Amino acid sequence: MKNLFKYAASYWKAMIAIVLILFIQAYCDLSLPAYTSDIVNVGIQQGGIEDEIPEQIAQEEMDKLLLFVSEEDGQKVMDAYEEDTTSYEKDAYVLKESVSEDEEQMKEVQDILKLPMMLTAGFESGSDMTKEIESQLKEGLPEGAVSEETTIFDIMKMLPGEQRAAMVEKMGEQMEDLPDTILDQAAVSYCKAVYQDLGMNMDKIQTGYLVKTGGMMIALAFLGMAASVLVGFLASRVGASAGRDLRGRVFHKVVGFSNHEFNQFSTASLITRSTNDIQQIQMLIVMLLRMVLYAPILAIGGVFQVMKTNVSMSWIIGLAVIVIACMVLLLFVVALPKFKILQKLVDKLNLVTREILTGLPVIRAFSTEKHEEKRFDDANIELTKTNLFVNRAMTFMMPMMMLVMNGVSVLIVWIGAHGISDGQMQVGDMMAFIQYTMQIIMGFLMLCMISIMLPRAAVAADRVEEVLKSETIIRDPKQPQALPEQGKGVLSFDHVSFKYPGADEDVLQDITFTARPGQTTAIIGSTGSGKSTLVNLIPRFYDVTEGKITLDGMDIREVKQHDLREKLGYVPQKGVLFSGNIASNIMFGNTNGTEAEMKEAAEIAQATEFIETKPEQYESPIAQGGSNVSGGQKQRLSIARAIAKHPQVFIFDDSFSALDYKTDVTLRHALAEKTSESTVLIVAQRISTILHAEQILVLDDGKIVGKGTHTELLKNCEVYREIAESQLSQTELEAAEQNDAGSQAELKTAGQENVKSQKDIDGKEEKIHG
Repeated sequence: MKNLFKYAASYWKAMIAIVLILFIQAYCDLSLPAYTSDIVNVGIQQGGIEDEIPEQIAQEEMDKLLLFVSEEDGQKVMDAYEEDTTSYEKDAYVLKESVSEDEEQMKEVQDILKLPMMLTAGFESGSDMTKEIESQLKEGLPEGAVSEETTIFDIMKMLPGEQRAAMVEKMGEQMEDLPDTILDQAAVSYCKAVYQDLGMNMDKIQTGYLVKTGGMMIALAFLGMAASVLVGFLASRVGASAGRDLRGRVFHKVVGFSNHEFNQFSTASLITRSTNDIQQIQMLIVMLLRMVLYAPILAIGGVFQVMKTNVSMSWIIGLAVIVIACMVLLLFVVALPKFKILQKLVDKLNLVTREILTGLPVIRAFSTEKHEEKRFDDANIELTKTNLFVNRAMTFMMPMMMLVMNGVSVLIVWIGAHGISDGQMQVGDMMAFIQYTMQIIMGFLMLCMISIMLPRAAVAADRVEEVLKSETIIRDPKQPQALPEQGKGVLSFDHVSFKYPGADEDVLQDITFTARPGQTTAIIGSTGSGKSTLVNLIPRFYDVTEGKITLDGMDIREVKQHDLREKLGYVPQKGVLFSGNIASNIMFGNTNGTEAEMKEAAEIAQATEFIETKPEQYESPIAQGGSNVSGGQKQRLSIARAIAKHPQVFIFDDSFSALDYKTDVTLRHALAEKTSESTVLIVAQRISTILHAEQILVLDDGKIVGKGTHTELLKNCEVYREIAESQLSQTELEAAEQNDAGSQAELKTAGQENVKSQKDIDGKEEKIHG
């Protein structure tokens, strides 16, 4: 899990910006339910009146209110208002602007007037409670003191101040048990009646409130939408950038792998890790930034708003969160192990698919299609079963989440309806509570949705990190040495032994020889004798386990790999071409070379004969892997690529095997002129390729069993003689024994002209390769 956050942490600036924008989005989303509540409670039920004390009130109404307050409180109320005899149909008092802006003073006036407004509204409307109070007061007065027209307000005026204050206090005690919401609604209803009494346009007030509140909701909705779009844009950029950088890091790491690391990670697995795994990480980073960061902000904000709306029902949210948390925990326990298996199965399927597609000609030739189809089906079905299990577990989650959400909604409506009936809350408050609760649950639902992707992405991140943290055996020295500037390319093996990592036995044992500029050193031996392994040590595809290899007297392990390989022209046993064209492949190692250099390299490699027959010549396209050229053409282009680099040391690892005899001879003659000042190493299976090498090494079971020229080895090395007898005619063998090194040019000419001899050679070669 930590790897996921580590990969995203590089973009902390963008993440901070995203978090800030998410707060804006959460503010917008959390404000909308409150405005919805206001529209229902204030805009519809209260006619747009949101004041708890009247901002304008007729003087006669103010006189009624003051009957129910003490003289001291009455003075505070009068200090908060000022007279206005011109603006309304009646003489009125208007709330001072300074008071309306002072929250403490407004709260003080509200506390004073809340009970008087309710009593006044009740007496004016004739409610049952106020009728009972009015009858009790009339019974307590002497007969004749009141008439039918006498109102409660007239009676209150008749009473002495102390008696009136005691009566108001008693009335207040009777109403102490009333919920605050009833007092608030009564105050608003009184304000509405007062405004109507002044002749104010109530429809205009209501319409104005609805337009203002609705406008605020629209503005917040658009702001929230803009924030959401911006978050999506930034999150996508961060995810794409993280994916790009991860792919770059993995590719850079893999390019530096030695053959040992490639043996640890299969090619199919490396491809999966570079594509599918990083895609999983990239998608999760986007979802983390868009949803996971937003979920706690939304949930915490929703809880805060719920506490402001109605605390008594907050237990419903706690119950929903506990149920959801249990579901997510169960899901993780069931599905997480399967996610780890899933990526390995993807690797396996990729491996089988790649192997079948690359080996399709062989499969068809041996009619094993059914067997390979079964292999693919086995891998595919296993992956499908695991995917189905995971997806079924995930699909179980969504209906359960919807059940929880709908159940919570029903529970809120049930509890809220009783609260509305008891006067403890309003309809708008219940609607807002439902919306806040849904937002909180949606926050957890987002986290649950991420839980679908999180385990797989976490596994993918661990697999990518495994590649990034893998130690490369072949490394540059901490303090690299420079190769001699005047070096000519003298290559020496000094008692070199080598065994593959993890192997018990040496593949090469005590190899000692020197290859010099202007000379050709050939290496020959039976299959598995270690020829390719020997030349793979020179570019440091592997490092020697004993002894050392020097170039111009410098141990190749003491110089940078780049500096070493700049001196080498390597032609692998299997010709490798890259997608592009012929020109780009020839100049692959010398991108700044001229066209003349390119054509010269192609001519030496005997590639011009097929290049110039193509309509586009050097611009002719090369398919991936060189699949649109023959094996011989591929080898010639590989040789031309090495020649165009102008290296000090040429390494040909059995690079002439696909060439016909005539092309082989012509190419080696042209190559001899080009490499007259270079060191040349040739690994070969055919004696004819190395006849005129100045030094021939004969390998057998990883050891040098013969060293010398062709003539010397025929006399002194039994292994070499056996190879020669299997490939050369008796005439050529006798000529070699009778002639010295200077007369071997005639042998070569005789070999070219002797058709029968050539047929024998070809036949024996087929026998050997078979």
